Amino acid sequence: MNFHLSDITELPAASKQFLDEFGHRKCFAFKGEMGSGKTTFILSVLKAMGIQDPDGSPTYSLVNTYESSMFGKVYHLDLYRLKDISETYDIGIEEVLYGGGISFIEWPEKIESLLPENTLTVSVTVLEDQSRTINCEA
Repeated sequence: MNFHLSDITELPAASKQFLDEFGHRKCFAFKGEMGSGKTTFILSVLKAMGIQDPDGSPTYSLVNTYESSMFGKVYHLDLYRLKDISETYDIGIEEVLYGGGISFIEWPEKIESLLPENTLTVSVTVLEDQSRTINCEA
């Protein structure tokens, strides 16, 4: 499934549609260049999940944890600053990926070997006109 976003005002509707289509999944691997809009889309999805004030990107802490009354435990990981895969064990990566919660992971390439089999890959691409394409594939 693909989404095309001409501008930021389309985020709430796209986030709701994303959850309607993929809300049953547990792990989402977000790929895209720096500044492509991965964090912005994830924050919009978190709001659509009923999380009132998501904290932004967990760039330095690696993970932000939320509780959604509709979806349960939700994790947002930003692994950009991860030096090596062993650092993920300090944040309890097994619980995050396999504990029943929902995980949104930026820079998943850094832990590819740890991702569950049914992880949905979400690629965010900036087009020449600055619109975004969000491609979702299992």
